[in-house]
Amino acid sequence: MLNICLVAHFSYGAVTGGSHGSIGGVERQTSLMAKWLVARGHKVSLLTWTEGSSEDEVIDGIYVIKICRQDSGLSGIRFFYPRWTGLISAMKRADADVYYQNCGEYITGQVAMWCKRNNKKFLYSLANDSDADVKLPVMKTYRERILYRYGLLNSDYILSQTKKQMKSLKEGFNLDSEIMPMPCPGPNDDEYQKLIFNKDKPSILWAARLHESKRLELFLEVAKDLPEYEFIVAGNPPREDAYFQGLLNTMDALPNLTYLGMVARKDMPNLYRSSTVFCCSSIYEGFPNTFLEAWSQGLPIVSTFDPDYLIRDRELGFEAVTKDDLVRGIKKLCSDQTLWQQHSDNSRQYYQKNHSVDQVMERFEAIFTDLSNKGS
Repeated sequence: MLNICLVAHFSYGAVTGGSHGSIGGVERQTSLMAKWLVARGHKVSLLTWTEGSSEDEVIDGIYVIKICRQDSGLSGIRFFYPRWTGLISAMKRADADVYYQNCGEYITGQVAMWCKRNNKKFLYSLANDSDADVKLPVMKTYRERILYRYGLLNSDYILSQTKKQMKSLKEGFNLDSEIMPMPCPGPNDDEYQKLIFNKDKPSILWAARLHESKRLELFLEVAKDLPEYEFIVAGNPPREDAYFQGLLNTMDALPNLTYLGMVARKDMPNLYRSSTVFCCSSIYEGFPNTFLEAWSQGLPIVSTFDPDYLIRDRELGFEAVTKDDLVRGIKKLCSDQTLWQQHSDNSRQYYQKNHSVDQVMERFEAIFTDLSNKGS
């Protein structure tokens, strides 16, 4: 039996199955990993911000250990107390052999530092292309960059999502990594039913956090150019600010667009299945969960982000750079049923071969086992 600790501050909502909080791709994947490992008979701790009760609790066999409330402490010192001290206390209570953290942030360094001082193994997984960029473009403070660099350089093992990330990490930091596709639950062969092409009223789906890097405004421009199609937006903003209000005003003015807000996880498969094309307008990504979820249902993608050129090379939809590229890709798929069906079939086959849960998680389990043996 392995003793594993997963550090994911925002994952409480994902592991409880709720729809509140920041439930992004990292949180969903971490929750999925925790539940799979527990089902295999391993001891798993999950470190999160304190939500609900302040006491540690067991959820579906997972030891959920609370760090502190995210808003606890006084401005200026809460970084150290109670956040950093709370993380140290939580890691001690977990007393695991291997600690895992996904997504580049200052916490990467904090976890690596504690593991190094306490002779524990640390497995780090990149969640975004920017995590491998030596310039660390999304980390705005010196403190963030210093701690994250420390975490990278003191990890016992590093996982990348794509060849691009692996290359950037090697060139920028001189660090080796292994490419690990992310797992995604989806219908098995017995459950899967081919999507039906809607030739009368194609539906174009966009689903993500309403963050500047996702460029929803670009998708809204596409909706303006294609009034004959239906457009659907699913997701909530990290905060309700002027940027979000501007998007909301634009969406309200588009008669062919429906804004759903945040959609519960259980309702997402039907949303994919009722769509004709999934669209991504992001500046950068890692390997979006939404791509995997769409492909698991056989839904083609038109995207400004193409991880390792998979969309282009494997014909899983169309890659794009500009708004006009997005429009052309969407029109191609929505106007040619034979072409759409080919890309739909390719999407489902790619998911089955590369991202089914058991296939990916068995590779994770082998890495955890190897690190645990080296630490003992």
